[in-house]
Amino acid sequence: MSIEKELIARSSSACELCGAKEELSVYEVPDSPDNGAEESVYLCATCKAQIEDHDKVDPNHWRCLNDSMWSAVPAVQVMAWRMLTRLKAEGWPQDLLDMMYLEEETLAWAKAGSEDEDEEAIKHIDSNGVRLQPGDTVVLIKDLNVKGGGFTAKRGTAVRNISLVRDNPKHIEGRVSGQQIVILTQYVKKS
Repeated sequence: MSIEKELIARSSSACELCGAKEELSVYEVPDSPDNGAEESVYLCATCKAQIEDHDKVDPNHWRCLNDSMWSAVPAVQVMAWRMLTRLKAEGWPQDLLDMMYLEEETLAWAKAGSEDEDEEAIKHIDSNGVRLQPGDTVVLIKDLNVKGGGFTAKRGTAVRNISLVRDNPKHIEGRVSGQQIVILTQYVKKS
């Protein structure tokens, strides 16, 4: 049986990522351990174009990953993980990534082809060692005197929708008591 026939049978003639029924073709998942149906997915033209061209990516199209990420097929899991990772700055993909579980081998395959940021890129880490992302909510773990603000930000205060200071991994910005302030990452924990 050909790879395409196997994928048609496995996918019930639908895109394995978004469920579309038209303009379907075989897509071999990059960096796959083998070549065959198990290392390929059946995709529509829209998904394929957006995977291959970063400029064409429409984040709302990929909300379909909320369903397809639960596929039992490792190749589909890998593609879902890679797209969610690519889109994680949108906010909602990070929530799905937090729920997603991959076997060790599948996760290694997914990471092998991901375009994750450089190891040297600045990473903002909270007091518990958790990586912070723009838009996260953090909680202060200590009372902080706000210089120039004339108030103390109390421990337990939630700071929503933070932004990261681009050139300093120890600083984030957020709004406390109506004022935008810079906060040291060592005094917050992600909630």
